Amino acid sequence: MEELKERILKEGHARYKDRTVLLGTFLNHQIDAQLMMRCAEEFVRLYKDKDINKIVTIEASGIAPAILVGYLMNLPVVFIKKSKPKTIEESWESWVYSFTRVDNTTVCISKELLTEKDRILFLDDFLADGHASGCMIDLCRQSGAKIVGMGFLVEKSFAKGGQFLRDHGIEYHALATIKRINEDNTMELA
Repeated sequence: MEELKERILKEGHARYKDRTVLLGTFLNHQIDAQLMMRCAEEFVRLYKDKDINKIVTIEASGIAPAILVGYLMNLPVVFIKKSKPKTIEESWESWVYSFTRVDNTTVCISKELLTEKDRILFLDDFLADGHASGCMIDLCRQSGAKIVGMGFLVEKSFAKGGQFLRDHGIEYHALATIKRINEDNTMELA
């Protein structure tokens, strides 16, 4: 998606040393709602004929595009919680490594909101090493839900997440792909 790629190159910042990409002006801290709507429209175009009945994301930066896709597809949106609230009595649990927090976190999703009847589109902001995707695969394995596809705003193709998903037979689409972060902290996009 050209508009997203242009914004990444214009406003994004990269750090070669730790492979971090900062998109805080329009995605991870401040959200450009119009850009997110156009991204959501692209996800709808890619997945509209896939017999999906639920959108799932993980806290926090995937929530905005997931809600917009859910709105456009008239589907419920569920997000995996990064801590178990007292309001959820029974849940499927897994763990996820947070690239930005540099720690492992136990996550959960209510058993009544993820069942064997669900055909899931998982959406997230970044695909890097595949930790959040692996968490979704594990939660679906536990619940019997089927992953129909996964969508990401940005893929770091130099990381191992894309290969992880291909190895698991998961269809996925990224709207922008960062091929490389150079030593001078510039980015090269596909």
